[in-house]
Amino acid sequence: MRGLYLEHGNLTFRTDLPEPPARPGWTRVRVTLAGICATDQALAKGYLGFTGVPGHEFVGVALDGRLRGRRVVGEINAGCGTCARCQAGDSRHCAERTVLGIVGQPGAFAEILSLPDRNLLAVPDEIDDVAATFTEPLAAALHLQTELGDRAPDRALVIGDGKLGILCAWALARLGHRVTMAGRHPERRALLPPSTAFATGLLETDRPAASVAPFPLAVDASGNPAVLPAVLPLLQPRGLVVLKTTTERPVTADLALVVIHELRIVGSRCGRFAPALAALAQHAVPVERLVAARYPLADGLTAFRHASSRGTLKVLLDLGSP
Repeated sequence: MRGLYLEHGNLTFRTDLPEPPARPGWTRVRVTLAGICATDQALAKGYLGFTGVPGHEFVGVALDGRLRGRRVVGEINAGCGTCARCQAGDSRHCAERTVLGIVGQPGAFAEILSLPDRNLLAVPDEIDDVAATFTEPLAAALHLQTELGDRAPDRALVIGDGKLGILCAWALARLGHRVTMAGRHPERRALLPPSTAFATGLLETDRPAASVAPFPLAVDASGNPAVLPAVLPLLQPRGLVVLKTTTERPVTADLALVVIHELRIVGSRCGRFAPALAALAQHAVPVERLVAARYPLADGLTAFRHASSRGTLKVLLDLGSP
């Protein structure tokens, strides 16, 4: 089997990878397209010490199981199936879980992957393959609604104008929030919801916080460890910070403002796929506009270099190409 393989921070293209075996309760999927995200790039630099096939954003065709022959996407956390969390229908925090292409489970940058039957969802006909590869990151962005609970729509700051930040801006705009994007690429205004304000230099350390009206909500999608300490002064008392990305380096922050202003800091990871598929079927988020390039799997190393170049948005791997 062809695929990309990561070991000791070294990514290679291989043609001798073993195919995942058939197993009860699991479905094998022939991958059609897969997206390279910031987590994949971090893994290639040694993050989490992952060895194996990376990749977790994909669309493919089920080779067996209840959805055999249909186009599918798959939630990436594979739980044990027996613990209380799994029995409640949510394996995202199962203590024994593997995570597709990230923790203990070969991922989507190979011709065939395997996931539990319960993780797979059929892709509606209204969604093409390119849009379907965005199901996982869009689900993560839409998961913000869970973190916000019954919070009324208000002003919101999104930090990071990369792929996830742009999707978070769309997710918040759909909920009625007035979004300000703090980014470094003003040319990306056209990729944001029409009502979004764009700000550069907002989190620079030499900018007085008093020059900005405080926000009740901030979402950090930057992957930058310097953001959290910089955003705290920009929040209203009892404001909320939602952290959507991890960082390769530790975060150091003075938490005095968290206590003084009674701020809340919430982590937010994977979302459920059904709401993302519904939004994609409605063409509510123009995800195709985020695609910068598409490479055949054999050119995967070039694709990774492109994805890692400054200012690049989504790079796709076409596993149906020679």
